Amino acid sequence: MDSVETQVMSKVTKRLLPFLIVCYFIAYLDRVNVSFAALTMNKDLAFTATIFGWGSGIFFIGYFIFEVPSNIALERFGARLWIFRIMLSWGILSAGMALIWDSTSFYVMRFLLGVAEAGFFPGIILFLTYWFPAAYRARIVGYFMAAIPVSSIIGAPLSSFILGLDGVLGLKGWQWLFILEAIPAVLMSFAVLAYLTDGPTKAHWLSAEEREWLSARLNDERQSRESIVKFTLSQALAHPRVLFLSLVYFGIVATNYGLSFWLPQIIKGFGGLTNLQTGFITAVPYVAGAIAMVFWGLRSDREQERKWHVAIPIAVSATGLALSAMTDDPVLKMSALTLAGLGIFGVLPCFWTLPTALLTGTAAAGGIALINSVGNIAGFVGPFAMGKIKDMTGAFTFGLLFIAALAVISFVIVLALGHNPALEGHAADSAAD
Repeated sequence: MDSVETQVMSKVTKRLLPFLIVCYFIAYLDRVNVSFAALTMNKDLAFTATIFGWGSGIFFIGYFIFEVPSNIALERFGARLWIFRIMLSWGILSAGMALIWDSTSFYVMRFLLGVAEAGFFPGIILFLTYWFPAAYRARIVGYFMAAIPVSSIIGAPLSSFILGLDGVLGLKGWQWLFILEAIPAVLMSFAVLAYLTDGPTKAHWLSAEEREWLSARLNDERQSRESIVKFTLSQALAHPRVLFLSLVYFGIVATNYGLSFWLPQIIKGFGGLTNLQTGFITAVPYVAGAIAMVFWGLRSDREQERKWHVAIPIAVSATGLALSAMTDDPVLKMSALTLAGLGIFGVLPCFWTLPTALLTGTAAAGGIALINSVGNIAGFVGPFAMGKIKDMTGAFTFGLLFIAALAVISFVIVLALGHNPALEGHAADSAAD
């Protein structure tokens, strides 16, 4: 790797990645803090497991409907302005969750929260392609998406602590949870306006030589990719590979949210645990997941291999979930769920190298958003199925087996699709560390 490349990629990484990680940390915390609110909210508002599962999942219906339009708007108006809009609106609505009083208001607010947040994650994935050559993307997406397990590592005990504010100023603990955890999103939205840069050509924090090198490298990769395959927006949205990748992501997301929304309640069911103890134990699978995410993404870039780096962690997640369904022993169950966490989070950075290697321009904006939106329908299916099955059977056993089966389907599709490394342009020739 030459000195210019080392210097530029170091500057870009240090400038953008920590800031984006903080943004995603806040986003994910606001998305799943309902799982901790449920420890007291469900009783206060008389929510059954089915009501909670439906409300948790309906977020993703709003998310699905507005995902593609939002990502196209981001490409048109620029990441800086559009991410500001997303973070401000979802912060306000997340705080508004403190005002719900029954199942209907719960459903409406969760749906609107999904509408507000639509486009944030795929927008960031698209934004990263504006800055990072293909050889860097698995590790960079891994660092970025490590915000998911880290938000739970920190957020689990934090959320449990906030629940202890029950009665302060006449508010329930779960109301304080929604209010206090929404404030950072509102504040960070204004930081986005001041800090983010839409692309290398506008990066005055890079020298002219550095801007020229990065723009040329990214343009060269794009031309190389488009010489093999180039899609219009409509072609990308209807392409079989894009649709199959959407199904793969559906299974991945089902394991993630099926577990995330219910894990605190599964652990609470062990018996004899306070909310704070539940929060700390909940963090364990996410610690494993954070390590797996960073290590596996880095390994994928170093090996320049994608297919098996996607397939193996999916198989691990399915195995862990299935094993967890077969035991009631708390230690064995947590061991299996931790194994599942390794796979669930390890696959995420490697998966996103597949569509970003295939798509460019507006097709990338639409295609990435479509994959994410279809995949995130599983954010509705997974939690709702877990809740419905829990109400029907009185246990989480068959719900865990259901989401494990969805992961198996994703595993099979990944192996069938394969991956063409030539699509990544200079990736195979890079000696990036």
